[in-house]
Amino acid sequence: MSFFSASSSSTLVNNTPAEKDIEVADPPTDSISAVSFSPTADYLAVGSWDNNVRIYEVGASGQTQGKAMYPHNGPVFSVCWNKDGTKILSGGADNAGRMFDVTTGQATQVAQHDAPVRVVRWIESPQASVLATGSWDKTVKYWDLRQSNPVSVAQLPERCYTMDVVYPLMVVGTAERHIQVFNLANPTTPFKTLVSPLKWQTRVVSCFPSANGFAVGSIEGRVAIQYVEDKDASNNFSFKCHRRDQSPTTKDQSLVYAVNDISFHPVHGTFSTCGSDGTINFWDKDARTRLKSFEPAPAPVPCTAFNRSGTIFAYALSYDWSKGHSGMTPGHPNKLMLHACKDEEVKRKPAKR
Repeated sequence: MSFFSASSSSTLVNNTPAEKDIEVADPPTDSISAVSFSPTADYLAVGSWDNNVRIYEVGASGQTQGKAMYPHNGPVFSVCWNKDGTKILSGGADNAGRMFDVTTGQATQVAQHDAPVRVVRWIESPQASVLATGSWDKTVKYWDLRQSNPVSVAQLPERCYTMDVVYPLMVVGTAERHIQVFNLANPTTPFKTLVSPLKWQTRVVSCFPSANGFAVGSIEGRVAIQYVEDKDASNNFSFKCHRRDQSPTTKDQSLVYAVNDISFHPVHGTFSTCGSDGTINFWDKDARTRLKSFEPAPAPVPCTAFNRSGTIFAYALSYDWSKGHSGMTPGHPNKLMLHACKDEEVKRKPAKR
């Protein structure tokens, strides 16, 4: 029986049955690449390899309703919202950044690159509100949505694979394991450039809500916690996750999976990791401990997001192409799930005396 079948989904922690995770009706028709909650209401934007962005309304008891959909001319790689929740921004393989106006229902192109747009992030600063787009053309461009040309451009050492913003911090991870840390007061020149502390390709970077550091996830089942300032360097560490034993009798953790996404809880500052192994974990970086493990799902987990209050955790079950073309088997699960977060799953552990 499929663990996440609609009729029998449940989550077991410490052998205690929990509330069932809810499957979103009418999911995308191809792999899900990005999920993002509105900062003002429980609306969920979802990007997919089927070239569309879908917007769902999530009700108080987890029931969902499709509200809108708009297209790209290629797979969608990233979605985000502006600060007041009136606009959805997205980027994709059509080299374009697009904006959907929630109030008018109109979609327009607002950004252009010379290669696919891998990441979009909204920047809300005291001076202005801009869209940042990171691309495989080795640039980050900043867009005032009222203008057709970027207001500024940052050159990257390699293709942008991942990017995150918690003002004034922006962190960009590129090919060849470069990581560039920007202070957005100076958006075109990195404040700090480093090589990833992890030995393998960077899959995701995610900024701490406190904006004083970031987490890095790699394809090799490992996460690094990095602080921006050198004075905090003693708090940097990395840990293994999303690994499995070759067989039940060998505790070798030799099966290694990619860490696909890292999402920080907006209230407690704890975080989730998800992987190609179909598992999700919640972690407390300060206590260096795991708070929760989800039961393994029958598909990779490509992306995750908390809602604005941290009470709902959305995650996708989709093929993530981690095994190339051969892994895309007929009937592969393609689902969008909602988990109701309990305090004990996401609250920090009390400091040890």
